[in-house]
Amino acid sequence: MKKSQYIFGALALIAFPNWAQAQTQAKDTTLSRTVVVEQEYNPDIMDASKVNVLPQVAPPTVSKKAVEYDATLVPEGNIPASTMQAYTGTESQDKAQRGYARLGYGNYGNLDARANYLFILPNSDKLNLNFHMNGMDGKLKVPDFAEKWDARYYRTRVGMDYVHAFRKVDLNVAGNFGLSNFNFMPYSINNKQKFLSGDVHFGVKSTSEDLPFQFHAETNLMFYERQYDLSQKDAQEAMVRTKAGAVGSISEEQSVGVDLTMDNVFYKNNLFDDYTSVELNPYYLYQNDDWKIRLGAHVDFAFGFGKKFRISPDVTAQYIFSDSYILYAQATGGRRTNDFRRLETVSPYGQSEIQLDATYEQLNAALGFKTSPVTGLWFNLYGGYQDLKNNLASAGVSSYIVDTDNQSYLQLFQRNMHNIYAGAEVSYSYKDILSFSASGVYRDWKVAKVEEDNGDWLLAYMPSFEANIHADIRPISSVLISLGYQHITREKIENERVDPVGNLYLGGSYEVFKGISIYARVNNLLNKDYQYYWGYPTEGINFVGGVSFRF
Repeated sequence: MKKSQYIFGALALIAFPNWAQAQTQAKDTTLSRTVVVEQEYNPDIMDASKVNVLPQVAPPTVSKKAVEYDATLVPEGNIPASTMQAYTGTESQDKAQRGYARLGYGNYGNLDARANYLFILPNSDKLNLNFHMNGMDGKLKVPDFAEKWDARYYRTRVGMDYVHAFRKVDLNVAGNFGLSNFNFMPYSINNKQKFLSGDVHFGVKSTSEDLPFQFHAETNLMFYERQYDLSQKDAQEAMVRTKAGAVGSISEEQSVGVDLTMDNVFYKNNLFDDYTSVELNPYYLYQNDDWKIRLGAHVDFAFGFGKKFRISPDVTAQYIFSDSYILYAQATGGRRTNDFRRLETVSPYGQSEIQLDATYEQLNAALGFKTSPVTGLWFNLYGGYQDLKNNLASAGVSSYIVDTDNQSYLQLFQRNMHNIYAGAEVSYSYKDILSFSASGVYRDWKVAKVEEDNGDWLLAYMPSFEANIHADIRPISSVLISLGYQHITREKIENERVDPVGNLYLGGSYEVFKGISIYARVNNLLNKDYQYYWGYPTEGINFVGGVSFRF
């Protein structure tokens, strides 16, 4: 009994200091007590509606309340055992803006319109829509003619591209529509021309490295119409282009693969023959830290029209040493189908009454050296030999006589050609402030002779020297200045040359508000007279300017 009294007495002495510090409280024999702390903070808020007047702040008044302390002998068990972790925000980059639109106008009726938007759909699907229209409508000075040519040329392109990502395969569906509307020079057989084009694309591509091999396959349904040709109207070309390929590893450094391309081409409203072409491209790859080697071949077949069988190499090799020095060599080739689409890119004003065979690059052999001595700076030196079968060239023809008037047109021809070339490239970039690039290539062209025709006249517009210089400068984040020069010298024919292209251009943009910029570009600052296509002049000093939006 006495032992219990001693224990209770000792506990009472321990609790006495805490009890003695408390303020007045009612007697209570209960062992557990509850802490009640009440504080009132009721500052009077002064009127702060007046501008530039600092209101007086009244000190807060606190009403006194009796404070009761918990004097239990049991320790609190709800205090966290660990300290609070420091808060760190999640770092993230700004999301790229999905939309872009611009509209510009200039002299010679120059028009520049573009719009693009990327939709991110559920399940990481992506849908991209784009629109582009450019062109001109103005009077141009024609060589050897007193009157000016009222020229116009407009191009319109509309497209969509959809991608659905499955677990191991991507599905791609795309479609495009194109329209080119322009007129010919005075005294041409045809007054105007219109190209209509459209295509639908279906494709699949493997994306998982867990598969035993990687593959891709696609089918393209393509349509093209030339409304006003020499002797036919509404000439139509329909094509089914199928592509497929697979590649698999046989070791960590080696793999083998094969690619297939097949074109089934059908014509309507002209005298062209339907045909089928097949290209096989088997290859072997070897790659390690120093070497990248590809050994392959292009094997081409044609049925219905064109040369039946052709073969060309597909060999490339590069050796990397000292991390930034590369020696490389190549011997490549392959088929270039001269369908209606390619004819427009070679020369939109060109026409042909006969069906053109495919251009075949029998050999393109080159040796080169690349190096990057310092960060951001690259040099590339190269030289080689190119052999082209049935290469395309355009030349003016003036042989039609209608109502005693001499009518002319630009005809497309084919001839075997080859050239020896040598070139150099240099590029430099520094952060997002400066980028500079310059390139030049020299070519010595030769053309095959046919009977008594040496064919030199077909080289009149072939480039013997091409140079491009371009620089982008961003002095501040909202300003971009671009300056460049394009030069093309043509082959000399009988000690004469076509006037060289010399386009000095200047452009720039300024972000007025976030996502809103104004832009402008001036071409042919030297006001030179030159031609990109046989006999067709280009604009003098011309400009286009407008506003662009990112959203």
